[in-house]
Amino acid sequence: MKKLSLIDKILYLINSLIATLLLLSYLLPLLSPKTIPVFAILSLFVPIFLIINIAFFIYWLIKLKKQLLLSAFVLLIGWFTGTPFYKLSKKNTSLNTDLKVMSYNVRMFNHWKWIEEEDIEKKISAFVKDNDPDILTVQENMSLDKYVLDFPYKFIEKRYKNGRFGMAIYSKLPIINQGSFKLKNTGNNIIFADIIRKKDTIRIYNLHLQSLSISPDKENFGQENSEKLIKTLKNRFKQQAEQTELFLAHEKKWKGKKIVCGDFNNTAYSWVYHQISQNKKDAFIEAGKGFGKTFKYPFPMRIDFIFSDENATINQFNTFSVKYSDHYPILARINW
Repeated sequence: MKKLSLIDKILYLINSLIATLLLLSYLLPLLSPKTIPVFAILSLFVPIFLIINIAFFIYWLIKLKKQLLLSAFVLLIGWFTGTPFYKLSKKNTSLNTDLKVMSYNVRMFNHWKWIEEEDIEKKISAFVKDNDPDILTVQENMSLDKYVLDFPYKFIEKRYKNGRFGMAIYSKLPIINQGSFKLKNTGNNIIFADIIRKKDTIRIYNLHLQSLSISPDKENFGQENSEKLIKTLKNRFKQQAEQTELFLAHEKKWKGKKIVCGDFNNTAYSWVYHQISQNKKDAFIEAGKGFGKTFKYPFPMRIDFIFSDENATINQFNTFSVKYSDHYPILARINW
């Protein structure tokens, strides 16, 4: 430190703080938000911590300073123990027998005109048709006739009996069973459908875990003050944990093939992700490339996922950068 300029000393102190936060974040998958809910908030900032540490590593490397070892050490630990932040290679194979599965939070097909663009519902419909998934799971669905997509089989669940908002599972294959968790005290939900494919019954889960009620494009994330923001996030993360426990208990009873899709409203560095991904394959990790960003946010934020059971092979994974929602659709080709 003695040989550093005053500016570099300040930068190294900041570097030390961010590196420590990133190091602490590696414990997130092991600690339920119900235990220390405020700690779970770190999961939203892990991508930012990673980028800042990479920037500091490059900065000290250019200056040929040994201070680069701090960020290098913390990043190296994450590389070997955590979920990949960036995928260098992409698997891009396909078989005629692949099941094409898409998940998309459509933000109510722009029903309330958040996007200043006409006919968003028609563009979403055309996009889905062009990519031709066998299974489509939709979060933040609207059940008005003009928003219903053209599939032979569908399970459309309204969150409230007389409402229009909810979730949907669309299928080219017959649905023989379906159900809803009907989560309490929330507008979010989990639904499932059992489809018949040749001689197999495959369970499709569609999860939309507790929304965080924040607006990334607004000051203080759309909250009145920081204290209210933290309180809101703590409560939402606890709800996510409770919803995850309900899902895991339900899923445990199913012994057949399965696919789990949805908007988790949390990152791949969270306890929620860690619990749900157990004994499954993450399609992005298996076959994706890049950051896998699925949410409209200044930093790479992957909060939408497709998982298969361990016996499946993920042949392909894509994230589409279409701007018809605040989420980006994802699609995987899965085989057994």
